[in-house]
Amino acid sequence: MRHTVPIASQFYVTAPQPCPYLEDRMERKLFTSLQGIDAGILNNTLSKQGFRRSQNVLYRPACVACTACLSARIDVGKFQPSKSQRRIIKRNAHLQRQPNAPWATETQYELFRSYLESRHSEGGMADMDIFEFAAMIEETPVTSRVIEYYTQEGDLNAVCLTDIFDDGLSLVYSFFDTSQPQNSVGTYMILDHIALAHEAGLPYVYLGYWVPGSDKMAYKARFSGVEIFRDQKWAEIDSNDSYKTETNPLEVRPISEQVAHISMPNVTHISGT
Repeated sequence: MRHTVPIASQFYVTAPQPCPYLEDRMERKLFTSLQGIDAGILNNTLSKQGFRRSQNVLYRPACVACTACLSARIDVGKFQPSKSQRRIIKRNAHLQRQPNAPWATETQYELFRSYLESRHSEGGMADMDIFEFAAMIEETPVTSRVIEYYTQEGDLNAVCLTDIFDDGLSLVYSFFDTSQPQNSVGTYMILDHIALAHEAGLPYVYLGYWVPGSDKMAYKARFSGVEIFRDQKWAEIDSNDSYKTETNPLEVRPISEQVAHISMPNVTHISGT
């Protein structure tokens, strides 16, 4: 007998902690676990509603007085590289893309440590050891790949942990050799994922969160075809919109209302009679 039922997930809220993007802010996250045979379906559905994956958890911001974080994705069909992006593609044309199963290596970890020390020495990942790194890469209940980029000499230059959705690619986490900043390898990996999505016939590349007012996240708005998830729908970034970053508790929906507006997928199971 076939029967269709909605996936029933429990949602939780993290304790407030300092925001990594905007000074003098506190962040909270709404999250749920990602496990079981329907993990891929749940990941596809909630990612289209602004959620992100971290290992076996899906989360999105649920701050008390701030709504600055906006989930962003690129519409591959609308993307047109700018002159500077075309130069970045040309500068990195020597890199060779190599997709692999989500398996961590010591070479990846060495590059990861070098990247953190150069770019995020005081960030939340600064103390991550090789076992925690391996868990970040390998503990995935959904379809994921590790996209590695090698130089012509065979040296590992960049890595991106990428989830494969039914409608696109999601850059979960990336790191790279920072010794030649003029090559803009981080931007190149996004450009290459746009090309990869186009090759695979997938319409979107998911970038995580864009935070107006945060220099760390400003690069995400520089891609044409960028959409943001706001008011329960995706829409192109409006250059005439100020995208408020000031705090306003009256604009933040209660957690119970946020959860009530989450659309959960229906799944069909076969059971004995």
